[in-house]
Amino acid sequence: MSRSEQVALGGLFAFTLSALFGYWAFALHPEWLPQTESALTFYSISFRFFAQLQIAVAAVALTVPLVKRMRAGWVAGFVAVFVVSFLSEFMGTGYGIPFGGYSYTALLGVQLGGRVPALIPVSWFLMALPSYVLARLAMPAQPTWVQLTMAAVLLVIWDLALDPAMSFLTPYWVWEETGPYYGMPWMNLFGWFVTGLVLMALLHRFGGGRWVEAVGGRFSLLYYAGVLLMPLGMLVAAGEWLGVVVTLVALALWYGVALGLQVRDSAADQAGTRAEPLAAATPAGD
Repeated sequence: MSRSEQVALGGLFAFTLSALFGYWAFALHPEWLPQTESALTFYSISFRFFAQLQIAVAAVALTVPLVKRMRAGWVAGFVAVFVVSFLSEFMGTGYGIPFGGYSYTALLGVQLGGRVPALIPVSWFLMALPSYVLARLAMPAQPTWVQLTMAAVLLVIWDLALDPAMSFLTPYWVWEETGPYYGMPWMNLFGWFVTGLVLMALLHRFGGGRWVEAVGGRFSLLYYAGVLLMPLGMLVAAGEWLGVVVTLVALALWYGVALGLQVRDSAADQAGTRAEPLAAATPAGD
């Protein structure tokens, strides 16, 4: 990783930790907030501002390696992911497909089409890309469809922490129907997976291995952790351990499956290597 990428990741973690401290200190303990008009005004503005700024900081951090190594070659993939994820969210907020019925509040800023905050399609790209890179690197010998499926699952795992943090602990979006997991309907996970598969296919079409070369495994892993830290940290601060455990167990299972596929592929390669000399030494016709 270059120095600029280290600085970008450092900025992401520093901002996230400061925002988490603010959430713990004032959102969870409003009695600690000075009961003055200026303090109350600042808090109401910062509650909206910091959520939007966190997405912006994450976007800047990811742009550093992309611009450094791909120049403008990443823009087409970003536009494709932005458009498709926006359409998916627009259908979801209007017709309940594919996530179930929900609506965004005004806390995430300007909305496209009067329903979807402009930052939301950006955030899809921000986590779809590292998920794609990590899946490609974790199981390089697997068929493309397996890599894309595992990438989509890694994206869904993010939502296991994101949704409880942003719709249960805070009102960034509101569900029209309740579900068993922090009020989230199970259909939402299905919608995330389907949307994720489409986004991974787009990333594969508009970049493929160039994403892996540009971002790299170490950066992708730290970046994914940095973005996940915000909702996961909110759950920890609020004592919502179910969401924390579910997210971490899902990550562990994902890693276990990826590791199992690696071991199987390695064993198959070794068996093939041992068989080749034997086949070469066997006389023709035997």
